[in-house]
Amino acid sequence: MNVWHTLQREEVVSILDSSTKGLSFEEARERLQKFGLNEIEEKKRKSAFAMFLDQFKDFMIIVLIIAAMISSLIGEPVDTFAIIVIVILNAIMGFIQEYRAEKAMEALKKMAAPNAVVVREGKHLNITASEIVPGDVVVIEAGNIVPADLRLIEVNQLRIDESALTGESVPVDKTVETFSDRYLPVGDRRNMAYKGTFVTYGRGLGIAVETGMQTEFGKIASLIQAEDEAKTPLQKRLANFGQKLAIGVLVICAVIFVIGLMRGEKLITMLLTSISLAVAAIPEALPAVVTITLAIGAKNMVKQNALIRKLPAVETLGSVTYICSDKTGTLTLNSMTVEEVYIDRKVIPVDGLNGETPLLKLMLKAMAISNDARKAVDGSFIGDPTEVALYKVAFEKGFEKEKLIEEFRRVAEIPFDSERKLMTTFHKCENGKTLSITKGAVDVLLTRTAVELTSEGVKTIDKDMVVRANEKMASHGLRVLAIAIREWERIPDEISPDVAEHNLTFIGLVGMMDPPREEAREAVNICKSAGIIPVMITGDHPLTAKTIARRLNIIEDDLKEIITGRELDKLSIEEFEERVEQIRVYARAAPEQKLKIVKALQDRGQYVAMTGDGINDAPALKRADIGVAMGITGTDVSKEASDMILLDDNFATIVRAVKEGRKIYDNIRKFIKFIVTSNSAEILTLFLAPFLGLPIPLLPVHILWINLVTDSLPALALAVEPE
Repeated sequence: MNVWHTLQREEVVSILDSSTKGLSFEEARERLQKFGLNEIEEKKRKSAFAMFLDQFKDFMIIVLIIAAMISSLIGEPVDTFAIIVIVILNAIMGFIQEYRAEKAMEALKKMAAPNAVVVREGKHLNITASEIVPGDVVVIEAGNIVPADLRLIEVNQLRIDESALTGESVPVDKTVETFSDRYLPVGDRRNMAYKGTFVTYGRGLGIAVETGMQTEFGKIASLIQAEDEAKTPLQKRLANFGQKLAIGVLVICAVIFVIGLMRGEKLITMLLTSISLAVAAIPEALPAVVTITLAIGAKNMVKQNALIRKLPAVETLGSVTYICSDKTGTLTLNSMTVEEVYIDRKVIPVDGLNGETPLLKLMLKAMAISNDARKAVDGSFIGDPTEVALYKVAFEKGFEKEKLIEEFRRVAEIPFDSERKLMTTFHKCENGKTLSITKGAVDVLLTRTAVELTSEGVKTIDKDMVVRANEKMASHGLRVLAIAIREWERIPDEISPDVAEHNLTFIGLVGMMDPPREEAREAVNICKSAGIIPVMITGDHPLTAKTIARRLNIIEDDLKEIITGRELDKLSIEEFEERVEQIRVYARAAPEQKLKIVKALQDRGQYVAMTGDGINDAPALKRADIGVAMGITGTDVSKEASDMILLDDNFATIVRAVKEGRKIYDNIRKFIKFIVTSNSAEILTLFLAPFLGLPIPLLPVHILWINLVTDSLPALALAVEPE
């Protein structure tokens, strides 16, 4: 199997027997026959009727059906009718839930691009994306959904939003350079474009290397289809309870029947008594009360921004021991924010930027005007997440771009490029001079500067001090950007990087991150006090993940492990299961690894809630004891694969839902204890009478009547008790 990101462009073209002019029409037809359509395939689905019949396979339901048949034979139509209604209602509700769950694949297929532009025999053609074959040269530009897995051979300021696939919130700058590391995570393969991701900026050319089910997108579809729905803890326990109850009741009925005959009772009387006792002992109200309880719980959870898609999930929440949460948007705000600034040779927290020094004013002006972000009418900020973060802090300190551009009118720019990692804008000043502002990667910008601006004036730059500040900020998980300026007498004749991005004056560094939600830390602490272990799984860099985890108290010390997707790949499932309960943070995690984490925890006897918003999360959401999708940022695929949807994308909402789930689970246990106790009294009354030499104390009709009036309503009252 080829590891495409490690191959040179020429090697890729050679292996796929293609060229920059694309395939011939004849070759494309032959390859379409060989490789098939570039589509997500679905496994054969159950028919709606088969799904409905499956609802009657549960052991408790089978016992109730037998009980209904026996009630009918002994002439008890009321019991028969009640049991049949309960069984059918449960089957209908179960069918609706399963039918809706099966729509995950439909949602996945909708995310595929409908059309694509390819180059064949040197001509640009607009074709149906399903007709793309390996070796096709594909054109992508801003606004496109990538139609297949592509090895990029040409890029022009190309940025792609891969958050649905990798979980990273910031668009990825693409390149054509080759990467030697074959184990590079998907999020770091910057010379690749993946099917189903979204082009946010620029344009590019790529060779289709994988299509259909062989794409990363297709592999996720395979994982979703391979995962069977796991039974909830309640379903498992009720099935076990039902089996034990049925066996116990049958044994007692047989003993009563035999002893009655030995005492000389009539055969028909003892037969009817034994059968009636069996029917009375079976808690036919159990499924109905459980369903009503779960429905009430689901209604309460909606008020707390947790939408339940599958009723058993309400109870499952009460059994959760691990919550595996995505970072971006769930534990964090999903909004880049400036945290620290290095200026005048010292690092200052953003809250401390209250001075009115000329240097600080200049830096804030630069952050505001060398920026394409803008403020919308509703007060929100629109633009690239990094630029929005810069503009927000400048705006909050009183530097509005709309006012500043009158004084510093932009007259030219050199857009950001992933190769040189810099962006420069030119501004005409009121004094007639031109100011250029350059921002970008710290290591690159330092090679273009010889001096820095301080409160004492222009000095020779202390690069070692800047590097140390950068390393310190990066160690805190911050994304660091450098800012520099250059003053010109007039706009340069040649506006190019070679001319404009040299001999710069360094101003400072800006450290940004997607900060944790304020309420998430409290929610994490509540989890821990309740015996639930929170785990972070993210596609982000390990340093960023570690910083957020520390600030949220997910990790308190270095005793708990942090592991990357690459390290996880090297562990066998046995080795991983030995360590899984000690790991609190997973960084650079791939879709199949999220699934591996959930399975390993379940194999250790844990009940796992898994949160996610992208298509990469769908297999793990489906496998987890309860899958929790994001309502705001979540893809349709993740929502359809989940059991619960967070309407506010907030980790704290999960904790509130768990609290409600625990109450419901506790109430269901109360009801079961009550109904077993109540029915046990009837059984003991009949069972002990023969041993004490007494006649049969209750006739069949008495038993059935007592059962009917004493089970349902008291049980329902217990089921809706406050916590």
